[in-house]
Amino acid sequence: MPEKREVVVIVEPDAVQGAALAELLSSAGYAAKVAGSQAEGFRLVQEEAVDLFILRADLMDLQCCDALAEIKGAASTAHTQVLLLLSGGPTERARGLDLGADDVLTVPPDSAEFLARVRSLLRMRHAAEALERQAQIADQGREMAQTALQAVAVTEKMTRDAFSLERALKIGVSALFAIALAIAGIFFLFSRKAEKENTLAHMVIAQMQRGLVTQDQLMAETKKAREELAKSDPQIQKQDLQEKSEELKEKMASATGDTSELRKQLDETNSRLARVQSDSEAAETVIRVSAPSVCLLHVSVAFRDRNSGRLLRYGGITPAGEPLKDSDGNIVYSLEGRAPEVRQDFFGTGFVVGEGRILTNHHVAEPWWKNDEMGAVLKQGLEPAIAEMAAYFPDSGSGIPMEIQRISGEADLALLHGDLSGVKRPTLRLDSRPGAAISGQSLISLGYATGISAILARAGDDTVDQILKVSGGDPKLVMDELAKRKLIRPLVTQGHIGDVLTDKIVYDAQTTSGGSGGPLMNKDGRVIGVTFAVVRGFGGSNFGVPIRFAEPLLKR
Repeated sequence: MPEKREVVVIVEPDAVQGAALAELLSSAGYAAKVAGSQAEGFRLVQEEAVDLFILRADLMDLQCCDALAEIKGAASTAHTQVLLLLSGGPTERARGLDLGADDVLTVPPDSAEFLARVRSLLRMRHAAEALERQAQIADQGREMAQTALQAVAVTEKMTRDAFSLERALKIGVSALFAIALAIAGIFFLFSRKAEKENTLAHMVIAQMQRGLVTQDQLMAETKKAREELAKSDPQIQKQDLQEKSEELKEKMASATGDTSELRKQLDETNSRLARVQSDSEAAETVIRVSAPSVCLLHVSVAFRDRNSGRLLRYGGITPAGEPLKDSDGNIVYSLEGRAPEVRQDFFGTGFVVGEGRILTNHHVAEPWWKNDEMGAVLKQGLEPAIAEMAAYFPDSGSGIPMEIQRISGEADLALLHGDLSGVKRPTLRLDSRPGAAISGQSLISLGYATGISAILARAGDDTVDQILKVSGGDPKLVMDELAKRKLIRPLVTQGHIGDVLTDKIVYDAQTTSGGSGGPLMNKDGRVIGVTFAVVRGFGGSNFGVPIRFAEPLLKR
């Protein structure tokens, strides 16, 4: 049975931007619809079950403001969340909130922040609906109790006309009254317990939109990752620069006037081409030696009730292997039974720094650390816990179980431990000298950016189809299939250091989520930092923890 996807309607006058937002939402698992006009968007909200309404708005448009007030004021659409996309600064955003919007973003929105805001708004909607359901259950319990009391009143009135049966009837009436109250109480308590469990679970699932990936979604992410990888491929970059160089030469040969501007462009292009070729050649040895020691980390997180200590589970599994759902199409969850546990899967990068030891980020080893999206889980009485952690090395046929050995109190770093004797990978050399990282210096980044998607993106379509068919899209089974086929190997990108600060290295080598925990290496093949944050998309300015912060972990 297919998952019931949340519906998001987008009103964006720019067709290209609207399509881009819709594709982004679809890749995250939402049912996105683009409306060509405000009128069409408002009509969809009124006629369909819309969970989130995204409106590119002009606050000077009175019609827009009136429609926004109508959406938030109508009972049928009161729970529909509204996200405004505005031009301007704090003043415009504040006005948008005052007009009734649930959240406001300045255009153009950052992809990561945009999806985070969408998830946050939908969590708010689920929480409001859950409270409303709880209130309805409480009302039903009170109605049952009132019905029982009314029945007692009617029965007592009847007994006044039957004096000879008064004693027996009073006993019967008292028993009826007690039974009715007991039934109402049991119903109310059971409903509250079931509602509490499902509310807790729904809050978890709201955090797990990126973790619950269907085969279709994984295929879409793979296609997107393939396009992004092509942009970062040095060979493709070199080819593009060569073609541009030839094109400029032809223009200069056919030009009749001043060619100084064309000459300048040609010199710049040839300079970039020479640098790409030089960096590529210098990196080959470093990559060949270091890549085998860089692993993909798969961390599976389960959720435990803080009070009872019981794990959150699915309410049941159908004969087809799908989670059991209620009449509204929502998955049923429980803190009891023996059905499979609810889990969230995370991916990151690590590298060998000693015998049986792997260095990575704190937020990779404990994915809930400083994770705002999982904050609601803690507030709802659930505690995350590592269910499984495994390291997958290039050309290794299976994952290696790992556990946390130590966590840094100074930086986003963690040291893992496991039995690596079976893979025998060399320890990467570290360089914490002040002069090891210098602004403008070339840099190599190794890691598993975009996790499973990037690995699948480098495999052929037939192989991807086979893996998804065998695994059903289950992350652990996908990892096992990738390991068996020896397809796991890190993505290598090159760039330059932009700045070296006290607590971070700023660089431009492309990476994204999943690349966290990967080594940053200088031209001498020594690790100078560990990737820990990505500012925007697949590339942009990224941050690394200087490797000197790892020394206290390694000396213990």
